[in-house]
Amino acid sequence: MNTVEPIRDYNMILDITDYFKEQSERNYVMWCMGIYAPIRISDILPLQVRDVRNKTYLAMREKKTGNEQLIPINGDLRKILDKYIKGKEDYEYLFPSRKNQKAPISRQQAYNIMNQAAEKFGLQKIGCHTMRKTFGYHYYQQTGDIMTLQDIFNHSNISITKRYIGLTQDIKNRAVNDFRYKRLEEKGRI
Repeated sequence: MNTVEPIRDYNMILDITDYFKEQSERNYVMWCMGIYAPIRISDILPLQVRDVRNKTYLAMREKKTGNEQLIPINGDLRKILDKYIKGKEDYEYLFPSRKNQKAPISRQQAYNIMNQAAEKFGLQKIGCHTMRKTFGYHYYQQTGDIMTLQDIFNHSNISITKRYIGLTQDIKNRAVNDFRYKRLEEKGRI
């Protein structure tokens, strides 16, 4: 399994958001759900209109862990969802398959959608978890609160959360890039 990374560049997030908005309303809302609600794609895809209509929280049992979660629906996401579900029936899937409207898109199709955006913008190490990791990375950058993030992601320790959102790699990159042999510099050997 290849490791995917968060999207660290805020402007790239805006560009991808615009791309999805122009491309497909369904894909745009899936992307927004992924970057605003810190849940796995396997928990996003089966959502139905009834799960978000007039709700302030997503109440779910995580597919991977079996844990119950109450995830607040962010105000920005609420506006996007309200516009998207207007006129839809409660039983409809939020992200219906184009081949079978009575089923959600598959995880593979979600991956294909993400990969098309990655190709368009020249990104590597992108996949379905990129959305969740992007949420975590930017949440941490804004708040510095790794403990709450650990709890949100239901990780057993902080080091897992740091690695998951790419902080460990950022720290390593900074350490190597900032490293200097000061005496060599002082003696003019560099």
